[in-house]
Amino acid sequence: MGILAAYIKQHRGTALLWAAFCAAFAILSALYHLPLGAAGYGAALTGTIGALVFAWGFLKYKRKLRILWLAAEHPDPDPEFPEPEGRMEEAYQEIIRKLQESRRDLENRMEDRYTDLSDYYTVWAHQIKTPIAAMRLKLSGEDSELSREIQEEVLRIEQYVEMALAVLRLDGDSTDYVLQLYDLDEILRQAVRRFSSQFIRRKIRLRYEPVDFQVLTDEKWLLFVAEQVISNALKYTKKGGSVTIAMEEPGILVIRDTGIGIAPEDLPRIFEKGYTGYNGRKDKKASGLGLYLCRRICENLGHTIRAESDPETGTAVLLDLRRKKLEME
Repeated sequence: MGILAAYIKQHRGTALLWAAFCAAFAILSALYHLPLGAAGYGAALTGTIGALVFAWGFLKYKRKLRILWLAAEHPDPDPEFPEPEGRMEEAYQEIIRKLQESRRDLENRMEDRYTDLSDYYTVWAHQIKTPIAAMRLKLSGEDSELSREIQEEVLRIEQYVEMALAVLRLDGDSTDYVLQLYDLDEILRQAVRRFSSQFIRRKIRLRYEPVDFQVLTDEKWLLFVAEQVISNALKYTKKGGSVTIAMEEPGILVIRDTGIGIAPEDLPRIFEKGYTGYNGRKDKKASGLGLYLCRRICENLGHTIRAESDPETGTAVLLDLRRKKLEME
């Protein structure tokens, strides 16, 4: 509905009142045998005055609407309201101010609560690393099938702790990104070394071709992404399979496995938060956070990540490290 139509609808009672006055003039003229021209003159006079008042009111109404629309498009904690006309508008504005105050108080309480929880879990994540390191140290002196299995579980615990820290840092007010040129091969070798025991124990062949590529990124966060992708490749690749790490074309890194693949209906949603898909529901251990965090981190670093999969041949995760230009610190 247009502004003018809305204003007319809002003031239709005034128009009805004017019509009633015109009818009263006509009735009085008939009762007192006055010329009908006198009634017409009165109707014309009141109509002219009413039209002027209507136009003036409409301009004020339109100006007030513009102010309110601007306030709605650009919400402000302390909005500037137009001058109220009457006690009704004053009451409405007071209600809005009270609601704004209540919302600010609620936001402050929630922010304080989130900060306390974030601090607690951050401290917990750092403290839990001490017993994990102690377990790894005690297991390093043993070389048995059981100790190697336990070491893999310890590595999984470490990944979950790092995932929790990543969630806290991504949703926090500040980040610790340090953007520099890094040798991509060095980052990939760190990721591969971390899972070397799993490659050996599960007899999964690693096909790694040095990429010889310099990438502008944050080493720690890109390493997290690489480890998550390699971990998924190992998780869903059967004994005797292979994982290939190579540069498909300059700037596009591909990590390909010969695992069970991803169902076509799940593929578009694997980077959504909490989405596990058919494989995750079957495994019953998937959190649905790993690839979501990878996508968030890549977006923050100016990279992109996508996946291609065929249940018959496996899955390929492609990292595009060249699309967005970032400035070095």
